[in-house]
Amino acid sequence: MRTNKEHEKPRRLKNFSYRGYYRYFITIRSHNFKHHLVNNEIVSKLIEILKSTAEQKSFLVWAYCFMPDHVHLLIEGKNSNADMKDFVALFKQTTAYCFKGIYGRRLWGANYYEHVLRNDEATKAVAQYIIQNPVRKGLVEDCGNYPYSGSFELESINSL
Repeated sequence: MRTNKEHEKPRRLKNFSYRGYYRYFITIRSHNFKHHLVNNEIVSKLIEILKSTAEQKSFLVWAYCFMPDHVHLLIEGKNSNADMKDFVALFKQTTAYCFKGIYGRRLWGANYYEHVLRNDEATKAVAQYIIQNPVRKGLVEDCGNYPYSGSFELESINSL
């Protein structure tokens, strides 16, 4: 049984600015774990917003995977001013506004989880982990057949 931790304050690293050339593995859950992310029209729009947000906030998106009740992202700052907290806030705000306008419901939970990748954690390995999530969850047998995952930086997710 899942416990609802929607209202817990997010745990962020003390004395870490979340700005600069860092890489982050982000997980954002849907509000109350609802399966909001299963409609091609809405997920396609969320992917467009993700791309726009990444360009606006100076982030690379190495991998993304929209699962039925959450999204995984592997992002990396492109300059010293790239602010991960601003990126996530804008992405959540813009996608939530779009979703609420269509469905009249909340899209995201209040918080999100982030992991700042260490220098010894390979981008490709984390991207592969994200892209393989639908296979591990039994949604598809081959990650190449999952329509809601990809990369804006790599030509093919099948090369991972």
